Amino acid sequence: MAAFKAAPPIPGSMQDRTFTALAEAGDDVTVAGWVHEVRDLGGIAFLILRDKAGKIQVKFEKDELDDELVETGLSVHRESVIRVSGSVEEEPRAPTGVEVTPDTLEVVAEADPELPLDPSGKVDAELSTRLDNRTLDLRKDEPKAIFEIRAAVLQAVREAFRDHGSTEINTPKIVATGTEGGTELFPITYFGQEAFMNQSPQLFKQLMVGSGLERVFEIGPIFRAEEHNTPRHLNEATSIDFESAFIDADGAMDVLEAVVTAAYEGVWENAQPELEALDRADDFTVPDGEFERIPYEEIIEMVNATGALDEQLVWGDDLPTEAEKALGEELGEHYFITNWPSEVKPFYIKDTDDDPAVSTGFDLMHPRLELVSGGQREHRYEKLIAGFEQQGLDPEAFEYYTKMFRYGMPPHAGWGLGAERLIMTMLDLDNIREAVIFPRDRQRLSP
Repeated sequence: MAAFKAAPPIPGSMQDRTFTALAEAGDDVTVAGWVHEVRDLGGIAFLILRDKAGKIQVKFEKDELDDELVETGLSVHRESVIRVSGSVEEEPRAPTGVEVTPDTLEVVAEADPELPLDPSGKVDAELSTRLDNRTLDLRKDEPKAIFEIRAAVLQAVREAFRDHGSTEINTPKIVATGTEGGTELFPITYFGQEAFMNQSPQLFKQLMVGSGLERVFEIGPIFRAEEHNTPRHLNEATSIDFESAFIDADGAMDVLEAVVTAAYEGVWENAQPELEALDRADDFTVPDGEFERIPYEEIIEMVNATGALDEQLVWGDDLPTEAEKALGEELGEHYFITNWPSEVKPFYIKDTDDDPAVSTGFDLMHPRLELVSGGQREHRYEKLIAGFEQQGLDPEAFEYYTKMFRYGMPPHAGWGLGAERLIMTMLDLDNIREAVIFPRDRQRLSP
């Protein structure tokens, strides 16, 4: 297990503290955190203090300590914030092998005796209760571990993009038109005119590959007004997006393989304690980075051969959940679906040169669900305008986007990866909301 690494101190009066994991026998320390548990055994009592790094035992020998100090330590409510100063002594029976004999104990912030959930984890709580009280919920090791892993994923992803020569950008989240028209958009009032929360950075990142930046990535929120209310859908999600000039769909898939593999490697290398907290350390595996690429036409044949559906799929059908499940059980690992029918892909996806009915679009699938949608983009102005019209969209509404294709837009390709779906599948979570600190769905707008 990797050792806890303390952050460098920030100047200020509240920084004179030692993290519990760094307290060693023979030290004089000040530790600060939350009261995890109090056990009164008669002549001796113990208080377990918890901080970011772990837990430490504080020992009260009643005959040897000041009565007021003992009373304060034993009467403080669970989850109160306290500060304890004292000497550290070796104690093999203590949870961490050491304990603190206190000289002083300060109650910094008293907690109410009745808590909406039990941060010790001894009493389970429903997911809705946990989400309503997320601050308390993230005092537990397991939920906290998910977000330490999420941070490790995003760090690894950023480093992988930089290794591929990509520049991080930030695109607008308030837009005049949707990426794919007016469906699934949240309307807002913007200084007296209608605007929308952006459902994708797609059009903006394409504009950037036509600039001097050429290869870009973004990690940011997207908003979709979908009516879904399932364990794998959100109305506000985090999208990991990539776009590059002078590559095709195969090149984009190469980068995607490298980024997803890097995310798993980053967790394996930097989040072992968190994997252990989630009981995943023994079965967590890093992909080999070579995901099978299967054309859509073959996928349809594979699904039909499984007999999982009541009716056979035909060219142009999307894959229902039952089909994705059957494929996942058969393939057992990440895989690409390539060469989707042009009619089911957005206007900006380029058709193959050999057959206009077949697109360069691809999806990356985990055995549980879809993670990524991507493809090569149509960079030719006339073809792009024709794509708008074929899908019933008004090109003039997207003039800020289309006009740039008249000024020399290079061939380019890219994709968008759902961060929460990546973490959900990586950690085998039951509900995607577990991978979001404050999720937004049809029922949840607070906290």
